[in-house]
Amino acid sequence: MKRTLTTMLPPVLVLVALLTAWQIGVQVWNLPRYLLPSPWLILCSAWQEQSRLLAGMLQTAMAAVGGFGLAVFIGVVTGSLLGASQRLQKGFYPIALLLQMVPLVAIAPLLVIWLGYGLRSTMAAACIVAIFPVLASTLDGMRGTDPGLREIFAIHHAGRLARWWKLELPGSLPSIVTGCRVAAGLAVIGAVVGEFVSGYAGDQAPLGIVIVSSMREARTDLVFAAVGLSACVGFLLFGIVSGLGWLLLRRWHASAVQEN
Repeated sequence: MKRTLTTMLPPVLVLVALLTAWQIGVQVWNLPRYLLPSPWLILCSAWQEQSRLLAGMLQTAMAAVGGFGLAVFIGVVTGSLLGASQRLQKGFYPIALLLQMVPLVAIAPLLVIWLGYGLRSTMAAACIVAIFPVLASTLDGMRGTDPGLREIFAIHHAGRLARWWKLELPGSLPSIVTGCRVAAGLAVIGAVVGEFVSGYAGDQAPLGIVIVSSMREARTDLVFAAVGLSACVGFLLFGIVSGLGWLLLRRWHASAVQEN
């Protein structure tokens, strides 16, 4: 508990200091609210629009979590397949790299055409952005498998699936967890950007649409509130993934020590 407080205290103090300086700066320079609202005004606006913002936060969280889950599944499976075959790796890895190179805003309209407006398109957008770190980390983990252990499995005539399940996948776990942590934050970014194009208006509008509509209404305070909540979704997802990763790696280290 003491260690947790020691870790969390410095960033909390820095955040409080930044918000205090922000509040004072807005009051001293008398900045217009449409240009830079004060933190207190943003908080008041968030409280007044809490039902709308919370509903949007839920929609964005669903899209981010769904897209992240798809990215993890597809990334681990694809990375494992590429790691098992040099030919597949040479042929498909450059194509997978395109997922990182093509701007999401450019393909978001295509997702709407193929999947329609709403949750499916935003989940697909989140998946596209988040999949490459998982794929790349899985592939790196597969490449780093100890050749000596591979030879032992070959001596005992272990099948390809058994070698992947009992050797390569467990050995790749630290690398995969790192990739999932990166993908967790990217999934929220992908979901919000996807909502700019594929979101829908109304009481259940996601945060991406809240941001766009608030900008058109010159409600900069509401824009900041929606952006802050989307960041909270990212922190929450990152925290969950980090916690699960810590548990998996703890078991992985414990099993490794027992084997030694």
